[in-house]
Amino acid sequence: MTMRQNPLGLALALLLSTTGALADGTDAILQPWPVRQPQRDAALEARVEAALKTLSLRQKVGQITQPEIRAITPDEVREYAIGTILNGGGGWPGQDRAATPAQWRELSDKFQAAALQATPGIPLIWGTDAVHGHNNLRGATLFPHNIALGATRNTDLVRDIGRATARAVRATGVHWAFAPTLAVVQDVRWGRTYESYGADPALVKRLGQAAVEGLQDGLKDGRGVLATAKHYIADGGTRRGIDQGLAQTSPADLAHVHGAGYLGALDAGVLTVMASFSSWTDSASFTPHGKMHGNKTLMTDLLKERLAFDGLIVSDWDGVGQVTGCKDEDCPQAINAGIDVVMVPFKWKAFFHNTVRAVEQGRIPMARLDDAVRRILRVKFSMSVPTAVPATVEALQAPELARRAVRESLVLLKHRPGLLPLKGNARVLVVGAAADSLPHQAGGWSITWQGRDTTNADFPQATSLLAALRQRLGAANVVFDADGSTHDPKQFDAVVAVLAETPYAEGEGDVRITENLRHSRRHPQDAAVLQRVAGRGAPVVTLLYSGRPLYVNDLANKSDAFIAAWQPGSEGAGLTDVLVAPAGGKPWPGFTGRLSFPWPAGPCQFSSHEAKPWWPVGGGLSGKETRASTRPLPEPADPQPICPL
Repeated sequence: MTMRQNPLGLALALLLSTTGALADGTDAILQPWPVRQPQRDAALEARVEAALKTLSLRQKVGQITQPEIRAITPDEVREYAIGTILNGGGGWPGQDRAATPAQWRELSDKFQAAALQATPGIPLIWGTDAVHGHNNLRGATLFPHNIALGATRNTDLVRDIGRATARAVRATGVHWAFAPTLAVVQDVRWGRTYESYGADPALVKRLGQAAVEGLQDGLKDGRGVLATAKHYIADGGTRRGIDQGLAQTSPADLAHVHGAGYLGALDAGVLTVMASFSSWTDSASFTPHGKMHGNKTLMTDLLKERLAFDGLIVSDWDGVGQVTGCKDEDCPQAINAGIDVVMVPFKWKAFFHNTVRAVEQGRIPMARLDDAVRRILRVKFSMSVPTAVPATVEALQAPELARRAVRESLVLLKHRPGLLPLKGNARVLVVGAAADSLPHQAGGWSITWQGRDTTNADFPQATSLLAALRQRLGAANVVFDADGSTHDPKQFDAVVAVLAETPYAEGEGDVRITENLRHSRRHPQDAAVLQRVAGRGAPVVTLLYSGRPLYVNDLANKSDAFIAAWQPGSEGAGLTDVLVAPAGGKPWPGFTGRLSFPWPAGPCQFSSHEAKPWWPVGGGLSGKETRASTRPLPEPADPQPICPL
């Protein structure tokens, strides 16, 4: 009997095949994405294959294992044939946060020599979270975080910052920057909002591509570093902005919103991608896909095959341990799904032995291990591992570039015509402890992971806003009163108030679901400072250091000018470039930064697509307007509302 003779059989067969396709759902996930063709260099591929054939099973597993420098010695690199290491936030050579570039380079050389003894001709690569400059290094220039760079909308600037960051990283003998973050943030409660360029996928794509181009410029001659497109994928789309949480979105939005930055990074030739801690549920089919670290469809079928990504995928810090059925030190599922380098900072020895055993038992196919090592070798052989940058403090610095970035990123949200710029001989009262706090000015990922357990002494090359104002106006004309309680504002031409979020990184910066965006709720001391100086005879210019837009209506109502200064980094002079009139009668540039996220009009406006914000995406004033609204902003009757879930 043939199918032609049995229409019912044909219908049944079609139903079964269709059901199978729907059950898998892969086609629906892949369809919104473009098809890309691999671009391979025959000579490079031949070199990779030749090197792969020289490696034993143990050496191959050593290549995919990534320990943290605090948990491994050069002798252990040699013994286990380790192919890559990292330093986490707050990880320094000898655990000395004041370690010099030469000390970093010395440790790098020791690790490198050990690796080359274990696997001749195959170097070791070292990765670091250089997310706004080489931010783990004392003496390095710290650029504004990505949210500020998004406000500049300047691709050339972002590309140049990538080059400067690469130079600083290379000066220390490090080869790989875990940056840029390509998240398109949907809920600003997320503690990593400041690592995003903005809420517009097109802007994230454009600036992310520029960042990769800058970081990897000079990769083959020892100046550039490996860039990392992270965190793949939809890390900025989690419900309620919960770090490492669940993103519920359709395959179309996964591609067109959250995937935009990755397409730009691929266009720029990015060589590494980092998997996200988060999970994904397909909101179109209501299908849960679990943790990204175990998602073969997105890592292998999509990224490696459909998008023809030939580089390597690295896991995040112990991220494989979050996959169902896995532990930090034992996760064949993640490797089989597409992870090529496993970041297992402290349990790496157990991981090594467990992975060797898993291959021997067939739980990880040798073909999959070979594919991972092949990708690692392809990346290593695509760059010059020896550096062309001297190990000097000077190589870590690009103050004028960072100063320009600060200047272009400031967004003026309110002003009184004629108030700004301040005159070059103005007498100014500065209030707010953050005005002389480099930790607050730099934010998270600055010397340490959270950026809180530092002091101004940890930033010897940096300039606080207070110091910059004294340099510009003269020390005699600038009086600092941290809490605003001991000086009369009437004795001054203006008050400069600096308010700030406490530095944070990752989930420690999440705004919990029982909280709201009202800055005065979490930092009542800032509201108190402003209350002491507002309306007391001198105009108040307020700057807010923050990693996201915040509800500040009460603070703006007490200010004559209000500036979103983000987390500007090490160059406080970039702030004074806009606050104070240029010397020598030069024209004042005004404020050119424009919002890359909406600025909330209410304490519960968390969405990046808020319909009625105070300011929309693209909003901001120049300061040159001759008319500005002085109407008070509405303040809720309940200063601490409980926001709806």
